[in-house]
Amino acid sequence: MTKLIIERGSRGQMATSLPKCDVPEKSLDELIPGQYQRAWDAIRLPEVSEPELVRHYTNLSVKNHHVDKDLYPLGSCTMKYNPKINDWTAGQPITAEAHPLQTQEMSQAQLQIHFELEQFLCGITGMQRFTLQPAAGSQGELTGVLIMRKYHAQKGNRKTKILIPDAAHGTNPASVAMAGYAAVEIKSNSRGLVDIDDLKSKLDDEVAGLMLTNPNTLGLFEERIQEIVELIHGVDGLMYMDGANMNALIGIVRPADMGFDITHINLHKTFSTPHGGGGPGAGPIGVVERLVPFLPTPTIDKMDDKYVINHDHPDSIGRLHAFYGNYGVLVRAWTYIRMLGGNNLPDISKAAVINANYLMYRLKQYYHLPYDLPCMHEFVLSAIQQKSAGVKALDIAKRLLDYGFHAPTMYFPLIVKEALMIEPTESETRETLDRFVEVMAKIDEEIRTNPDILHQAPQTTPVGRVDETLANRQLTVRW
Repeated sequence: MTKLIIERGSRGQMATSLPKCDVPEKSLDELIPGQYQRAWDAIRLPEVSEPELVRHYTNLSVKNHHVDKDLYPLGSCTMKYNPKINDWTAGQPITAEAHPLQTQEMSQAQLQIHFELEQFLCGITGMQRFTLQPAAGSQGELTGVLIMRKYHAQKGNRKTKILIPDAAHGTNPASVAMAGYAAVEIKSNSRGLVDIDDLKSKLDDEVAGLMLTNPNTLGLFEERIQEIVELIHGVDGLMYMDGANMNALIGIVRPADMGFDITHINLHKTFSTPHGGGGPGAGPIGVVERLVPFLPTPTIDKMDDKYVINHDHPDSIGRLHAFYGNYGVLVRAWTYIRMLGGNNLPDISKAAVINANYLMYRLKQYYHLPYDLPCMHEFVLSAIQQKSAGVKALDIAKRLLDYGFHAPTMYFPLIVKEALMIEPTESETRETLDRFVEVMAKIDEEIRTNPDILHQAPQTTPVGRVDETLANRQLTVRW
């Protein structure tokens, strides 16, 4: 590798000595025609001291809400605490400075992390093999549906549609459409679970499979999951599990044991790696044995004492991501699992379920609970009672910011009016949950005594309430 040599000049200035090359020097105008060159002015940066610079960015950081600051109860998106050891591991030279074009021989440590993480995920889910390529749960979904398509094509099946519950994540029908299938909606019953009669009415030989989030977006476990699996398999369909809520199941039940053929896991949620601001993420896909040949290529295999990059998969659906996935996220998930160890992994789900049920029990005294059943890791309240006083779920969410809490997920799932989808995660203490309950109770009181204060919220944040109608009609996406 060519090195950039840094030397001291005669007066102490830093001088750079670049390696010589045989390429003749050319001016910018010779290399790039003028009409394609960007016009620019010298950047005028302010002259500031180091303390001023540090204080500037420190003050910016505390103006934003983040999980290190306080509770971030986003249902389904699972913003939980990210242990700093995860970042420490990902920042080590052997991981942070690795290059994807390194040879296989030079990448043994990195490939070992890939291989071991796959083994961990197989053990947790019961799946035969995983691909770590998908860069998000949504890309994992697409990968899974493409595997479905390849499976049915090889068998000569004429399949045209995939069933999806009405409480599903919005990426499910999008993934189905991108893969060339039609999405068919399955209704939820009065308990917030799959309506078995509606499912049966839409079953035929053209059904390629069912995409099912379990526990679902209401935080409820599908009680009749074995019957659902038998119905889908009965028409030679495949069961796909949207694993966004896998943090409720670790060490309690495995997707493969429930009968799922394909599952994705959001590593950036279940295994605690940062994904604020929309990324980065990772959505590995696991499959049962009969679907292994269709996994994206390459796979990371172990031969004797070496880890190898294996492209020899003639039935593969192809590559889904440049190189081998979002490596930093994978390293963080590997660290999180190794740090806890197999015996302690179930504690993640147990604590998440306890926290969610505790919070649900206390909050349903103030807000309507449409499906009053024991939940798993999250639950969905409705602000329909508060709306009678002229206050919407959006107003409640804005007011929470004034009290130092991030808002929960709003208006999802669509089957609940004025939905507030709340997930406390396993990393929050009872004291924090109690503070959240106190604030939610106070907001309910404000709705009855001074609803205008919610219409004007937030009032303590750097940016106040925006005109959302105007923002939607005159969308500005640049400075």
